[in-house]
Amino acid sequence: MTETFWIAATVLIILALAFVLYPVLFHSSGARERADLRNQNLLAYRSRMKELEAEYEAGILEEENYRLLKEELAGAMLDDVPDTAQPSRLVSGRKSAMAVGLVAILVLPAATFLLYQEWGAMDRVEQFITMQEMGDTDAARQTRMNELAGQLREKLEASPENSDGWAMLGQSYMRLERYEDAAWAFRRLADSVEEDGARAVALGLAAQALFYRSQGAMTEEVTAAIEAARALNPDEVNALGLLGIHAFSQQDYREAIRYWERIGTVAPDHPQLASIQGGIREAYNRLGEEPPAMNQMAADGPAVTVRVALADAFRDQVPADTTLFVFARRVDGAGGPPLAITRLTAGALPAEVRLDDSKSMSPEAKISGADEVMVTARLSRSGNAIAQAGDWQGSLEAPVAVGSDAPVELVIDKQLTE
Repeated sequence: MTETFWIAATVLIILALAFVLYPVLFHSSGARERADLRNQNLLAYRSRMKELEAEYEAGILEEENYRLLKEELAGAMLDDVPDTAQPSRLVSGRKSAMAVGLVAILVLPAATFLLYQEWGAMDRVEQFITMQEMGDTDAARQTRMNELAGQLREKLEASPENSDGWAMLGQSYMRLERYEDAAWAFRRLADSVEEDGARAVALGLAAQALFYRSQGAMTEEVTAAIEAARALNPDEVNALGLLGIHAFSQQDYREAIRYWERIGTVAPDHPQLASIQGGIREAYNRLGEEPPAMNQMAADGPAVTVRVALADAFRDQVPADTTLFVFARRVDGAGGPPLAITRLTAGALPAEVRLDDSKSMSPEAKISGADEVMVTARLSRSGNAIAQAGDWQGSLEAPVAVGSDAPVELVIDKQLTE
């Protein structure tokens, strides 16, 4: 794909050079045209003189007439070709034109390459190609993913400021269960961003990768990564989640509840909030206490029930751990966060989900405040709720009434190209 791009770019550069050089190399100047006209007049003069001589020798012209016609012809010729006329040695401006052509040959390809390096998006094209190729489902998929991850790593080491690339590499290593490499990639991600919040998230992901590598043990390395993330943001959700898991494993259920409830407070739109709330309920059960009614009123309120399925054409292309988002938006397309969103995985399909106020991302944007909604389901390669090329998606064409009893059927039947 990259080679094809540069071949196409080279062809376009050649065409551009042709437009510049053609007038320089093949332009016929006015001086040359005038010289050609004088040459034609000379040929005509010589031809006519031969005709006069032939007529005189044949006796058609008398000597007096022959002499007069000959003088008239010579006079007319002198008007067009004066005795002092000399051919121009060099067409005016020719050297300048050739200089412009030479500069164009040297500058145009170099400028094209440098400007594309500055403003182009080849790295994003290569990332998209990598993501596409990672969707292979044949027997060599694991090997191929390792090869592609290696290629992406080489490109990123040459271009370390590419934060999107580091994030994708870290996620790829997580899928491959190469947790040490994933932690390294996420640390490089932290180095490539400037905002403390973004750096904290990257370090939290690094801590998560190290936690998986240690098989759930809170090692010194994991603890150090968590502390680094929380030093930048005490409420970094990945770190809070790991602390809650560790506390639960140590039977410190009260502490686990505290960490997990904090996630619900600082990140009410967290895509795994339902799972976190399930963990909180289980912790209360282990304590022998009745869990508080978390979002019970919201869950009992107006909702839309959706049965989501994956089209047969994509069943062999979508890995079971691919993240699935099902969400409802305003009918008027006013923008803003979804009115309700839930997160599953492709392995759960077909699935029936209920979108209600407990799934809202913002207190100001709830599904109970709408009469109708548009429903979409998206399988995200990156695990990001924002649509990206290569994701699989399905949407209902018509709005759905909020509070309707009958479930609606939704099929994920297309793959996004942009």
